[in-house]
Amino acid sequence: MTAVRTLLAACISLAFVLGPVQAQETTAPAPAQEQSAAAPLPLNELRTFVEVMERIRTAYVEPVDDATLLENAIRGMLDGLDPHSAYLDPEAFRGLQDTTSGQFGGLGIEIGQEDGFIKVISPIDDTPAARAGIESGDLIVKIDDEPVKGMSIMDAVEKMRGEPGTSITLTVIRDDGRPFEVELERAVVKVASVRTEQLDPGYAYMRLTQFQVNTGDEVRRQLEKLNADGKLKGLVLDLRNNPGGVLQAAVEVADSFLDSGLIVYTQGRLSNSDLRFSATSRDPSKGVPTVVLINGGSASASEIVAGALQDHGRAVIMGTDTFGKGSVQTVLPLNNDRALKLTTALYYTPDGRSIQAQGIEPDIEVEQAKLTRGEGEMGVREADLAGHLSNENGIERPTVNTPDKPLRPQDADYQLNQALNLLKGLNISRARD
Repeated sequence: MTAVRTLLAACISLAFVLGPVQAQETTAPAPAQEQSAAAPLPLNELRTFVEVMERIRTAYVEPVDDATLLENAIRGMLDGLDPHSAYLDPEAFRGLQDTTSGQFGGLGIEIGQEDGFIKVISPIDDTPAARAGIESGDLIVKIDDEPVKGMSIMDAVEKMRGEPGTSITLTVIRDDGRPFEVELERAVVKVASVRTEQLDPGYAYMRLTQFQVNTGDEVRRQLEKLNADGKLKGLVLDLRNNPGGVLQAAVEVADSFLDSGLIVYTQGRLSNSDLRFSATSRDPSKGVPTVVLINGGSASASEIVAGALQDHGRAVIMGTDTFGKGSVQTVLPLNNDRALKLTTALYYTPDGRSIQAQGIEPDIEVEQAKLTRGEGEMGVREADLAGHLSNENGIERPTVNTPDKPLRPQDADYQLNQALNLLKGLNISRARD
């Protein structure tokens, strides 16, 4: 009991110290939020906290040391805030650093929390989760037969990560509400954040899977490479199922398509949370017509890029509404290799739109659909008829049947197909103007 009484005395002393000191630093009437932050700690609640801690220490069926109780209390403080704030123990802190650097072990899945369950924000391309068919919006209700109801995100992440080659079973609920099991094999996830390929002559495709520390530089290099021969007519920037990542990377990617103006700004309670990011004059995209693809798995940094290009009229945004994660998390290192991941601000697009719980609405809504080739036409035309009149231009269509062309990326992806068609239409319109 002595240790608990000592803790209570320390908390009471802290309550009296913090109030006056912080109040003296406020030289002008503070907003209600800041006054709340400067108020003395509530003594009745502190007494209750210490009493609960003592009851657990003396009455719980198994002994629990004070360090464990205090660490659990810290976790509880963070878990009660919002789905993206968390207390990071040393292992979780290292895992977060691995994720932003682009290599980590596990399933390759970005998760959030909804109604006490773990919700899939998006699977990452070419990872165990993506290959197993995990989709954005799936609810994970069990991890290896252990219910996740009430489980913290960090605990869920810790359970899903493990040694490469080991198996894990997720119980998932999708739209129809019937649970089903998915067995996955953990792997070392190496995320290449930028991938490009040619769709048709003059039309390129750029896929961003995640915003890592080097993503902005890689996008610039790829754009310069695509524009090197001066024949680029259009670009599809694919941000679908991109869960976000590093804020600075999002700013750099948007800057690669803009030559001036605001990209994004943040607002929070602390003065250093109010930031503004603007474009530089360098524009490696050279103003090429661009369509940005988004969907419900596009979150955070993806929404920053889509919102900036939309507000500036720089690109056509196509697809479905984005996820709506418009909050800024700051990682605050603590002692003993621990850290807080704390929500400290909200994102706003250049026109002042909040992304939080709203997302980005596409300029052209296109739901995903499956494309299949229809049966061929009869194939008989005027040029195939015996005795047909010749074309006075001296050009006739060959009558030899050509074999089917191999499938291209846009042939199996309806949204991508529509984006490419729009780019071609824009170029035709420009040429006629």
